[in-house]
Amino acid sequence: MLQSPKRAAFFDVDNTITRGSTLFFLGRGMYQRGFFSKKDISAFVLANLRYRLTGTENPDEIAKYQEAACDFIGGHNVEEIKSIGLEIYDEFVSPALWQGAIEIANSHLQKNEEVWLVTATPQDMAVLIADRLGFTGALGTKAESKDGVYTGKMIGKLLHGREKALAIAELAALRNIDLKNSYAYSDSHHDIPLLETVGNPAAINPDTLLQIRAIRDSWPIHDFRRGRALKAAFGPILARIAAIGALLSPRRFRSR
Repeated sequence: MLQSPKRAAFFDVDNTITRGSTLFFLGRGMYQRGFFSKKDISAFVLANLRYRLTGTENPDEIAKYQEAACDFIGGHNVEEIKSIGLEIYDEFVSPALWQGAIEIANSHLQKNEEVWLVTATPQDMAVLIADRLGFTGALGTKAESKDGVYTGKMIGKLLHGREKALAIAELAALRNIDLKNSYAYSDSHHDIPLLETVGNPAAINPDTLLQIRAIRDSWPIHDFRRGRALKAAFGPILARIAAIGALLSPRRFRSR
């Protein structure tokens, strides 16, 4: 007898589940433990910042970020990094969790729905976070390792933008998940392909373009940031004005 399709909730991580970048937390923790120099961490932070500012609009910057994302763990023992990852979770990630987002995720678990993290962060770190939070699992960027040591190279592509949508579609086929009755949450307009893949998209701490899209299409918006009172007063007004423009020119807000 065939089992009924399952429902799942997919969460972006950076600025959706956590305040800030988990990859940056990992880099910071490794730097404090003497794994690399100020020059190394500065190059990584610069690549991270430029990637955040340009995103899907600049393939060259994505390529640089892809290289930086896996290169800084290159040459290090996989088990050692996992052990350090546990310390970094307790030191940096746990205090930076958005409790409102965690409550939403737990509400899905209470309804026997799977909860998955979907992030550009290296897979091993993403799985560690999901395990500590009691979630079903995680999809992340896959870092290559040989003989128990990270090579500094990626397997496949950075899990970003449309790659996230492709990843959850593949997961849904493997685990009998009904995407039309599933949920997705993100803070970034770069994740619109992910949000469009499910029947119940929602925004958490959205950037301006995602807020515009969410208002235009009546997606739920959850904002847990400290400045949310001011943002609640003026943000929606500006977003609604922009959303009206989007309705008049819908191509502008279609995902790429």
